[in-house]
Amino acid sequence: MPKAPHVVVTGGGRGIGAATARRFKKEGYRVTVMARTRNEIEALADEIGAYAVRVDVGDPASVEAAFMAAGPVDVLINNAGMIRPSLVTKTDVRVWEEHLKVNLTGAFLCALKVLPGMINRGSGRIINISSTSALRGQHFMAAYGASKAGLLGFTRSLASEVGGSGVNVNALILGLTESPLVDAAALGISEKGEGTESDIKAAWMSKVPRGRPLTLDEIADTLLFMASTGAAGMNGQFVTLDGGELA
Repeated sequence: MPKAPHVVVTGGGRGIGAATARRFKKEGYRVTVMARTRNEIEALADEIGAYAVRVDVGDPASVEAAFMAAGPVDVLINNAGMIRPSLVTKTDVRVWEEHLKVNLTGAFLCALKVLPGMINRGSGRIINISSTSALRGQHFMAAYGASKAGLLGFTRSLASEVGGSGVNVNALILGLTESPLVDAAALGISEKGEGTESDIKAAWMSKVPRGRPLTLDEIADTLLFMASTGAAGMNGQFVTLDGGELA
């Protein structure tokens, strides 16, 4: 009997990553969750019957060890990300470089580890998680937006290189979401004296025609489709899930 397909979710300890791991496990996938915080991924792995591997996606040696431990991968979801809001004129170069390392270089390093096996087997899915911040200007979000815009460029370039081998590479662009990362962004801006967290989130919400943020389950369901055989013809594409924010 053939093995169930194997999905690796980075940034898998909470928020989007944890919801995605649960959804894929429910659908019958073998699931590996990766993150820097071991306690979170181990608790989730115990809960759903997954495999937990600690990784720092910006560290090549850590990524090498993590994917050696994980084994062959059929679906990679590059979800690991960070955000530290700052105006451009107040952004320290180390903060800028940290965004690029985690949000962009991390996806590159993880893709490098799964691609040889995918190409050899003639099939595979890589899905990069981007943001509407990549496509429209936002105060305090330059470093984050630049890293997520870079991820879109990487997605299409990689898709053009490996699409003929049966490997599909796509990106999911997310708008305002009920997630710890959004909470961290609102807190970071609030701490700079720009209003309360509630005020900041309300301002963001005013730009979403649907009038509510995305739920984690909505995102997980979309990722499940993008990994499915139903999306076999999708390569080098940007799927936008934003409640109409960019409309």
